[in-house]
Amino acid sequence: MVGDDSVESIPLLDAFCDHLTLERRVSPYTVRNYRAAIENFFNWMHQRGNCCNDFSEVRPVDVRSFLIEEGRRLARRTLHNHVSGLRAFYRYLRIQGQVDSNPFVGVTLPKLAKPLPKFLTETQVKALLNAPILLWKKEMLGEFEAFRDSLILELLYGGGMRVSELCGLNHGSIDLGQGVARVLGKGQKERLCPLGPVAIRCLRDFVDRFDLSAEFGSPVVCMLNGRRIEPRQVQKLLKRHLTAAELPLDMTPHKLRHSYATHMLDNGADLRSVQELLGHANLSTTQVYTHVSIARLKDAHKQAHPRA
Repeated sequence: MVGDDSVESIPLLDAFCDHLTLERRVSPYTVRNYRAAIENFFNWMHQRGNCCNDFSEVRPVDVRSFLIEEGRRLARRTLHNHVSGLRAFYRYLRIQGQVDSNPFVGVTLPKLAKPLPKFLTETQVKALLNAPILLWKKEMLGEFEAFRDSLILELLYGGGMRVSELCGLNHGSIDLGQGVARVLGKGQKERLCPLGPVAIRCLRDFVDRFDLSAEFGSPVVCMLNGRRIEPRQVQKLLKRHLTAAELPLDMTPHKLRHSYATHMLDNGADLRSVQELLGHANLSTTQVYTHVSIARLKDAHKQAHPRA
């Protein structure tokens, strides 16, 4: 029964979130967003006097009205994510025998734009990677922060890591001899990230210079007090170095990953290898980077060819 007093009384919601976390191994961010989407929908129903006494009482007309109203205030991508959460919740309810059908299956949603991923050129990446040490030499950044930030940028770009993978990386997950890191990606899936000699050298230098713990469970990237760094702090320090390198401030840690993939393909890597290196479940996710490379070739042709 869905309670009338508060969305907090939605039954099975906690069980559903536990199912996502423990059985499907969904990220905490996705669990949080799905919960918010479900609570938002039933709160919407409550405000309009549609206080369901049973989950099966949600009608297609309710779903359509909800999507029309939410479509006016939410970005298309956000609306799609909300529907994904609600669809998953009703799928779970069917498994639990609470409903016979899923009212969020087959709903019409606005089409998503498919912009090409933004990335830095190889020259821009080089300027960014050099920024921390240059700031230190100009006495605009502390020594610890400079060498740590240099390591962060080398791991993000050199290893193609997600920022969450970087922040969760421990010394025990890195094989210095082989030059690879074992990271835990989406869905708790492990993969190997080749790091390359520059990143390995930065790591050795960082640990030796500041006499840091390199024990099995110690974080590779830490704060001055030894605590593990958080994604938000990585995003903040990236802005500082983008500013120093006079690069676009809308670049994010994930766009360094875009740069990694684009540069790999530009320099001859095959698509399947890049898919494996990025940890993409589907090849179609990786294929977007081929469109980036093709777009760059067409742009070069347009600028240089007399018949373009």
